[in-house]
Parts: sequence; structure tokens; C-alpha cells
Amino acid sequence: MRLRAGDLVEVRSKEEILGTLDAGGCLEGLPFMPQMFRYCGERFRVYKRAHKTCNTVTETGGRRMANAVHLELRCDGEEYGGCQAACLIFWKEAWLRAPDPPDRTDRTDRTDRTDRTDRTDRTDRTDGPDGPDRSRLAEQAVQRGTRYPQGDGEARYRCQATELPNYTTFLWWWDPRQYLEDFISGNASLKSMAGGFAYAGFFLACRFVKPLSPLLHRLYDRYQLAVGGIPFPRYRGTIPVGEPTPASDLNLQPGELVRVKPYPEILATLDTSNRNRGLYFDAELVPYCGGTYRVRTRLTTFLDERTGAVRTLKTPAVILEGVWCRSRYSDCRLFCPRSIYSWWREVWLERLPEGTATPASELPQGGESP
Repeated sequence: MRLRAGDLVEVRSKEEILGTLDAGGCLEGLPFMPQMFRYCGERFRVYKRAHKTCNTVTETGGRRMANAVHLELRCDGEEYGGCQAACLIFWKEAWLRAPDPPDRTDRTDRTDRTDRTDRTDRTDRTDGPDGPDRSRLAEQAVQRGTRYPQGDGEARYRCQATELPNYTTFLWWWDPRQYLEDFISGNASLKSMAGGFAYAGFFLACRFVKPLSPLLHRLYDRYQLAVGGIPFPRYRGTIPVGEPTPASDLNLQPGELVRVKPYPEILATLDTSNRNRGLYFDAELVPYCGGTYRVRTRLTTFLDERTGAVRTLKTPAVILEGVWCRSRYSDCRLFCPRSIYSWWREVWLERLPEGTATPASELPQGGESP
């Protein structure tokens, strides 16, 4: 289909999708997750084309993917031990179709949608003598596919995130085709790409002339201050590794307003590995410093993508509305469309009274709203 960001699509019927899946409930290695069935027959906008992604399992940089997109839909984690990470869902183009005319710009009326889906389901069930049996087996495979066989008694879950290396291939960061696809697909604008390449070039230059890096960083910051840009995003904390880092318990709850503290104040809470109580402060978080946002989730539970086990944070973190990785400074994976939500320690935030200001997460985000 060669879908682009912003295209309107319709999720195919349940029976049509089941007909694309193998005995493991996958298409080309990509698991179809049970919660995705609820969207059958509905219309959504393409958020971004998922022609590439980042590898959070074995951390080998960028990965190439074929015939897939992200819609404006995130995983609710209900089938995966209550995981609160809210990852974007991968959709194969074979699971989608162009909407029937007339083209409407929002979801269809629920009654019309249900009638259409029922008609499609009845038609699909009559296609071939093995149709119903094959569909039933495929649906069972989708349900079974949410877990790995238990060996040590601990539940281990299997989702699109844990299986990512199995349905993607390695992508060299310098392969120019990926950046052409970023632009053609509408994933990234020329302006954002120019900024990303400029930063990447500066970062590489600093590596080659390491003794001059402090001076180059200061010059970078002065220029960014003059143009209203973001300071160099890879400074290090000063607390020695192994020593306790500051903590704060604000008991933030969904819907509350917060302001992200200035970058220098956050650096003061980090050790020299840029961690606060084990949580890494990534360069992708720096652009949000000083901004006002609304709390989306108080995060305590997540799925370890390396093992499939459910983990609990010793010190809770929070997810903020509209605050996700935009892959502006990511090493070897610029412009990755996966948009993983950032996790924030409460010591990096300050509570604000309601009505203080319009949260940045509620301002226009250039069409990005997964």
C-alpha cells in the first residue's frame, strides 16, 4: 500500500486478519496481539511509516522492517501482566485497507461499522471448506502467543516488543535509503532532518577531537541560546556511581500538571553514568526540560523486553502526556518512528496548581498524537 504519515486506513475484519497469520499467530514474524482485534472495522490515521525501528531487546541500533506502519494506537498492556509502557503497535499493511468511499476524516459510525464487519465476517467464513477451522486455530494461536512456555514458574510474556529482533533485520545507520524513506513517507520534515544531521555531524566531530570537546560544547550552547534552541544534550551528572542520588516522592497522579525542571538542576541529580536510582536520563529528554505537561501514568509495572518477565520499579516513575522519544539525538537510529514514552523520576519534576499554564502536551505537536 506504501502508506504515508497522515493517510486514513481501515483495519480489516477479524476473519480477514486471521487468514494472514501463521501457526504462531504471526505475519512475517510479527505477532498479532489479542487487543488489536477490538479495532477491526475502525478507521484511523497512520501516525508514521514503520520502515525502521530501534532495537530495545539486544540494543544493536536500528532495524529495518517491511510493509508496516504505526497507527495512532498504543498497547494497553492488559494481556501482558499490566505493563504500563504503552508502546505503539506495529500494523502490517496486509491488516489494513483503504476506506470505502466516501472518504470521511474520522472513525465511522459504530452501527454502520458493525454492520459492515458482520457482512465481511459472514462472507469470509464461506471462503473454502477449511476457512472456519483455520480461523479458529489462528485465533487460538494469537491467544497462546501472549506467553512463552513456563520453565521456572515465572510468567513470561511475548509481545511485539519482545519479538522485535525476529521480524526485523539489521540496518546500518549510514544507509541513505532509510533517510529518503523518512522524507518520502512523511515521517520527518526537511527541517527536522537537517537539524538531526547537523547535530550528528557535530557529535561525531567532538569524538574525533576529544580534547577540544568542552570548548565545542560551550560554543554549541552559546549558538543554541542565541537561536532559542536546545543545549548540548549529552552532559554527564557528577555524583560518583555507587553513591546515593537524590529522590523525591510527590505521589503524582494522572491528570496533574507538572513542570520539568531545568536541565542543570536535573544533571545535579544524576551520577556519572547519567542515572538516578537506576533510571537513565537520556538525551531525548533534554528538549522537554522547562516545559509544562500533564501526568499520563504513574508507572510501577513494565515488561522486561529482554526476558518477557513483568518487573516492578523500586522507585516509581511517571509518564507525561505527549512526551516520547522523537529520536533527535539517538545514536545510530536518527528519526526512529517508534516514539517510546519517556520515563521521569519525580525529583526531575515539580507539581503545579491547576490552571497555571497550558501544558506543552496540549499544544499542537505537528500532527503527532499517538
